[in-house]
Order: sequence, then structure tokens, then C-alpha cells
Amino acid sequence: MEQYKKLIVYYFTGTGNSQNVASWISAVAEKHNITPSVFNITYTDRLDIKTPAEDALVVFISPIHGFNYPPVMLNFIARFPKGNNSVILMNTRAGMRIGKFVTPGLTGIAFYLSSLILMFKGFRIKGMIPVDLPSNWISLHPGLNEKTVKYLHERNKERVSKHAERFLSGKSDFRALYEIVQDIAVTPVSAGYYFIGRFFLAKTFYASADCNNCDICTKNCPVKAIVKKDNRPYWTFRCESCMRCMGNCPKRAIETAHGFVVAFLFFNSMLLTPLFYKYTGMVLTINSPVIRFIAEYTILFLSLALLYRIMHYLMRFRFFGKLMAYTSLTSIKWWNRYKGLKNF
Repeated sequence: MEQYKKLIVYYFTGTGNSQNVASWISAVAEKHNITPSVFNITYTDRLDIKTPAEDALVVFISPIHGFNYPPVMLNFIARFPKGNNSVILMNTRAGMRIGKFVTPGLTGIAFYLSSLILMFKGFRIKGMIPVDLPSNWISLHPGLNEKTVKYLHERNKERVSKHAERFLSGKSDFRALYEIVQDIAVTPVSAGYYFIGRFFLAKTFYASADCNNCDICTKNCPVKAIVKKDNRPYWTFRCESCMRCMGNCPKRAIETAHGFVVAFLFFNSMLLTPLFYKYTGMVLTINSPVIRFIAEYTILFLSLALLYRIMHYLMRFRFFGKLMAYTSLTSIKWWNRYKGLKNF
């Protein structure tokens, strides 16, 4: 078994889950006199990544977005310099609680795609470990209550520490392989999210009338996806839906535009797409799945970009702002936010 003298951890985080895992692993390493170096890739030069020391164990930790690592982590791994270090892949995914049972999320293709990239670069994959920390996808469900969050943190800290004891001692740890069947089964969803879903979700965020232009969201966005337009935060297609902005807004002003999404899907399917086929002669190629997909994909994103811009402009008017609030589930008072770290 290998004996490591150094530990290098690279993580991406939105609400703090991956940062917690990195911290727990580092604590175990220090206990065994292994020097940890921890890097948040948000603040790392992703165009000039340093080659890791030959005697270091390298760990990558990232949340799961659409049953894969988010593009920011995938791009980081793709740009990572060649080497022959041992590598541990970890993720944080949507955990829930039923009684004393922690319901697992799904990893999807995150580990397998990243492993292939790293093995082509010469690295040796020594572990794949999923971690079921509290789900932070508060666009779809309220943040978990404090008691549940504390329970999931405590359970996972203990579990992560046991895994760290194992792989820091040189042993392999492929816990994720127990779930390979369901992970491979969601591959089509992973592809759909990467090429379509993530761009669509980027245009579901907006700042309500409660926004005081503190610029915390624009300054702290890990992928610089939020800009200012009309003196208001505006979400671009670069958004990773990491939930950092929504979870940390001091005014709870960042919402998900559920009403806008429903209206857009109806408008696009009932009006824009039929009109496009009618007036561009596309009826002649309607039986071609490839051409149909490309055409409808183009219509979807052009219309989404346009209508989102219009929605953003109309938010300056009080009546429209109230309408958006009434049709956004996240504006409900009991719709909790989530932060994985108390002082994040």
C-alpha cells in the first residue's frame, strides 16, 4: 500500500457542502501527520494549474449537477496537467432524511467520465466516494430544516472521516461502484442537462423588489454568471445553478421564476415553434429528427433569452414585480434557504 506524505484537495462549492467534506478530510490527514493543501477552484487559476507533487494524494470534490460534475469542475479536470498520482474522486449530492435513514442521491456519470479523463493523463484512480449531504436545490424544494441539516452533517462527517482513514492509509475505496447500474441508467439525463437543462435553469433566477443592490451575488458568483443590467442582477447562460446566490442573499431577494417558466413553455410550444415551421418552409423536413431537434433547440434558446430579457426589464414596474412574487414558490415565507456552512 502507498504511504502518502501530502494531500492535495481541489473542490468546487456553491453552498458549502464540498467545502465541508474538504475540511473533514484535511482534519484526518493532519491527525496522521499528512500535510493537506486545500484549493477552492473558484479562486484558483484554472488556466495555469500547478502540477501536483509526485508523493501527494490528489482529491477532487464537487457537487452533482444533472447527474454529473458541473462544467466548471469538468473543465478543471480536463485542463489538469498530466501526472501519475493516485486520485480520489468524491461528490456531494442531494441527501434527504426519513427518520434515521439518509436517502441517497444519484451520482450519474460524474465519476466515470472524470476517471477516463484522468486516466488518459496518467493518473491512477484509487477511490470513488459519494457523500449524501443536504440537498440545496431550493428552486425545487424548500431548504431542509436546521435539525435535519445538523443530523446529515454529523452523520456524513463521521462517514467521510472513515473513508479518509481508509484512503489516506493507501487502501482503495470504490463505494460508488455499488450504484453503477442506476448511475449509468441516468446517462441520457446527464447529457440532456449538460447540453440543454443547465442553460434553461440559468434563466429561472431573478432579483425581486427586495433587492437593495448590495452586489453580494454578483461579487461572489463562482463562475461570474451574474451581471448588472438596468441596475439589477441579471443571470447569464454561464450560471451553474449552484445556489450560492439564492442561499446567501441577506434580503432573500433572489427567487426562482416558476410562473415565468410555465408561461415561457406554453408560449414557445403553442406559438413560436408552430409559427417557425409555418413560415420557414421547415414542414418539408419535419420528418428529420436531427433537423427538427436543431431547429427547436435554436428556437427555445433564442426565445428564452429574449423573453428573460423582457421579464428583467418589466421587473422595474411594481405590478409586474408583485405578479412574479405571487407566481414564484421561493417567495413563500416558509420556503427555507440552505447554507452548508454557518459562516460561509
